[in-house]
Amino acid sequence: MLGDVGLDVAAVLAQAGVDPALMANPDNRAPTELVSRLWRAAAEYSGNPAIGLLSPHVPKPGNFDIVGYAMLTSPNLRVAIENFARHLRLVSDAASIELDFKDASVTLHLRLFGGREPIPRQRMEFDLLTLLTFCRWVAGKPIRPLGVYLVWPAPAEIAPFEIAFQCPLHFEADFNGIEFARADIDTKLPGFNPGLAGVHEGLVQQRLAAFDGASVSVKIREEITRRLAGGEPRREEIARALHLSDRTLTRRLNDEGTSFQKLLDETRCDLAQNYLARPNMTLAEVAYLLGFADQSAFFRACKRWFDSSPGQYRARLGGAGASRAPSLQRV
Repeated sequence: MLGDVGLDVAAVLAQAGVDPALMANPDNRAPTELVSRLWRAAAEYSGNPAIGLLSPHVPKPGNFDIVGYAMLTSPNLRVAIENFARHLRLVSDAASIELDFKDASVTLHLRLFGGREPIPRQRMEFDLLTLLTFCRWVAGKPIRPLGVYLVWPAPAEIAPFEIAFQCPLHFEADFNGIEFARADIDTKLPGFNPGLAGVHEGLVQQRLAAFDGASVSVKIREEITRRLAGGEPRREEIARALHLSDRTLTRRLNDEGTSFQKLLDETRCDLAQNYLARPNMTLAEVAYLLGFADQSAFFRACKRWFDSSPGQYRARLGGAGASRAPSLQRV
């Protein structure tokens, strides 16, 4: 994409600290902090805060792994999006999608997990536009969403957003996402093929089985996320939920070079970024949703994660979409 819009790709990668060899293997996964640094470098190098909206966005099912092909042969866009949300971990372990169904619409909430760095708005804008463009492609028509929602303030120049999304725009929202009309997502897809859909679903399940079997960490993080609002989950509790003994869970985490406490801390850190990006959510609410016993414990955790207080970090998130990106830092 960077090359398509005329940037010196090698220079941008060097500025972001990205080794080009990382992209030689399509199965490689880049740390989420590295992806954020790359988007910051692209915005800074180009001097264009709307860099995430400039790609021609030619959709390719392969960009979403086997999940993309499963979407293409789904009966309608609703099923396609549901499948994508359910199997997203095959594409990325730094994102999640939630769907909110109403009588006349369905809203897709996209969350990105940034690790120890704020998510640049360019990264979120690119991902939302990529999802929308792919949905338009599999639907075979120019779907016009009921609205696109972004947590950041409106930029000085709105035109790139209007051209890219072609729908009402809502800035300073409580979430990042897209609202679709039920009539659009319930329409039969032109590529629907029951036979191929079954083949693709079988391949997805095989990949999921291999992926989940190789990594117990992903399942543990999912269980932690579900339980945090009820207080800090215990390792033994998670082990029971996964039908593992506490000893087996600990051994498998050791094999993966991590620990339950590290996964708990990383999950809280990722969720904290998403919650702090919502201006209408109080710090007390964030501390509760992260399972902290009190706000002081949450404050200490933020100082350790981000080297700043929750309020200071929220201010940093609010400024992540500035026309000039902040100086890059190694993590």
